[in-house]
Amino acid sequence: MAMLTHDMNVRRLRAGLIIAVASATSFGLSGSLARGLMDAGWSAAAAVAVRVLVAAAVLLPIALLQLRGDWQLLRRNAALITAYGLLAVAGTQLAYFNAVRYMEVGVALLIEYTAPIPVVAWLWLRHRERPGAGTVVGGLIGLTGLVLVIDLRSGLAASWIGIAWALAAMIGAAAYFVLSAHGDGSLPGTVLAAGGLLIGGLVLLVAGAFGLVPLDFATNPVVFQDFTVDWWLPVLALGVVTAAFAYVSGIAATRLLGSRLASFVALFEVLAALSFAWVLLGEAPRAIQLLGGALILVGVVVVRRGELSTADQHAEQAEISAAAVETAEPSR
Repeated sequence: MAMLTHDMNVRRLRAGLIIAVASATSFGLSGSLARGLMDAGWSAAAAVAVRVLVAAAVLLPIALLQLRGDWQLLRRNAALITAYGLLAVAGTQLAYFNAVRYMEVGVALLIEYTAPIPVVAWLWLRHRERPGAGTVVGGLIGLTGLVLVIDLRSGLAASWIGIAWALAAMIGAAAYFVLSAHGDGSLPGTVLAAGGLLIGGLVLLVAGAFGLVPLDFATNPVVFQDFTVDWWLPVLALGVVTAAFAYVSGIAATRLLGSRLASFVALFEVLAALSFAWVLLGEAPRAIQLLGGALILVGVVVVRRGELSTADQHAEQAEISAAAVETAEPSR
């Protein structure tokens, strides 16, 4: 029985890791595509707003088919979908945009990608899920690698306002992992993603209308390192690949891995972003960034082993408790 449980945990983790890496890779492509649009005259907020609204348009028909007219399911999960759209989508983006107005991009990214720390803290304080030694050690290795990958060459100068916005972006990123794993499993991931992206996109448009973020669009050709494309092609890729697929697969991965492990695997997004910037923008990684990437890989492997060990311990405790109940039943 213990061997069967272990095999199930291994298969679940393996599937979750594959999906999580695919999601992180898809998210990582967004930076290079958005950079091309911004060089062509788009504002960052406009690129993100169109990205999430295109994704919502792609996912809505699928979500409606999965609902099969069960509007009660939608009403029961309205709070979750709204929180996902406001925190995981719009809140994170708005906070990050405002952070980079007051501080270096690298510093803002570093603060935002410390999201695994509040995820671990939340699960510990709220659900009594104390992290094991492997999770802590692997997390420290991965975060050290993150610092090296971002390579803060411009220094750590930042205003308190910028730090506050970056911390808000980090909380939003943490909320993404916690909310993705939330619920009883009855709400399909596509429905959660579609609803959240629609709400998030509308909030970004409203924020732009009130001047909280600039919304500038353009139809100029988009130039990458070795080729030029029409503006609609990166917009379509942003919506379908880096948002629709990325969010749905991210939700699926988080439900398989749990919020804690999924938040650490998401550090692969930084490596993917670095690779796509090399291919599309000609920004070759430096040696220190390659070292950081290796540390992130090592950290995720260590966290994965720690999470698998913890899962096996929980399964073993559950089996012992069940056996104890069965043993006690004849004496009643």
